[in-house]
Amino acid sequence: MLVKNSSRAPVQNPGKVLGAGFLDTVRGVEGLPRPPKDRRVEFIPHLTYFKPQGVPLGFLDEVALTIEELEALRLKDLEGLDQEGCAKKMQVARTTFRRILVSARAKVAEALINGKAIRIEGGNYRLAVARFICLECMYDWEAGGIQRPCPKCGARKVQRMEQNGSDFHHPHRGDRGRWPEKKGGS
Repeated sequence: MLVKNSSRAPVQNPGKVLGAGFLDTVRGVEGLPRPPKDRRVEFIPHLTYFKPQGVPLGFLDEVALTIEELEALRLKDLEGLDQEGCAKKMQVARTTFRRILVSARAKVAEALINGKAIRIEGGNYRLAVARFICLECMYDWEAGGIQRPCPKCGARKVQRMEQNGSDFHHPHRGDRGRWPEKKGGS
């Protein structure tokens, strides 16, 4: 990059003319990639360590699988979504989703074939918040992760409410969680 000084002659090293920290302040640290954005995940596992049976943990090497890599496996291989749908759910580009998925599959394959333990932790993610409704007592609540029994009555007849934009749509009440207006004269 060429920068002109006061004498109008091009300068090869702008850091000397403009001050040592000027370019770092304007462009960030040169040569370093920007930090990755957080990926949206809907599931945090309760079990975070898997190992081959019968082999003491002290004798095993391990592979670290990030939370977003596990989410990519869950969406693609367990839920069966196409890559575009998975990328939308994780709020990343399709190419980024593909990169995460390839990395996750390679780590799982390495652990299974080479007899290594799998440790699930870390990564760049944020937990998605979802709204749920109990179809027994009609209680609705927000929670992260996957569908669980109703916190009020314990029933398992729970449905996730869909989110369109910033509004949640109640399965029985129509838009914005309100009961639909009655049509007709009663």
